[in-house]
Amino acid sequence: MTADPLVLSAELDRATARLLDTARTLDGNGLTVASRCDGWTRGHVVSHLARNADAYRNLLSWARTGVRTPAYASREAREAGITAGAFRPHEEQLADLITACDQLRESIDAMPAESWTALVEWGSTGPVPAARVVWSRVCEVELHHVDLDAGYGPADWPASFALRVLHDPATPHVATLVSDDGTKLLSVDGETVVTGPVHLLAAWLTGRGPGTGLTSTGPTGSVGDLPSLEAWK
Repeated sequence: MTADPLVLSAELDRATARLLDTARTLDGNGLTVASRCDGWTRGHVVSHLARNADAYRNLLSWARTGVRTPAYASREAREAGITAGAFRPHEEQLADLITACDQLRESIDAMPAESWTALVEWGSTGPVPAARVVWSRVCEVELHHVDLDAGYGPADWPASFALRVLHDPATPHVATLVSDDGTKLLSVDGETVVTGPVHLLAAWLTGRGPGTGLTSTGPTGSVGDLPSLEAWK
């Protein structure tokens, strides 16, 4: 699976188009409905996705110019920005999200090839190449699209996304994973094997599914409960 940000940017474009199609349907009171994220309405999720695009633009500016530009000024500023935008009318929310996504795409297009290897920092990841920003944004869009709880679910994820998630360092690697056709997708130390459709494996490991439809086999070969894990936030 490629890590090339230019290849992944095409995947991001497609994911963003699907997200915007859903966001356009959330008129009326659609944004005031609770999302799948605890304590957040759909409006909070849409506001977060807009501000997250701005945050990643900051990181690409850092990589391109060498001037340290954090994703967010602070955790408090991040939360305040999400809350401030969560209760706006649908038209404002949608226009803001479209603009933020378009501007992020312009920042991606403006990146010189050599700048993708520049190190940036956000969250608790430590220094990582700027190239990871594009994949991280794909994850934000695909996972939070599901969190909107507006008709888009893990079964709608492209197979390439679901497979890549299984190997991402942020994903809990708690068991050997096998697809329902018998293909070994990921091997880890230990004897626990979890089997099922790729999108259900990805949903379970990222906290977007309860594991229904998956089978766990323990050291004795008997079927047991799925390993415990924390959701990928």
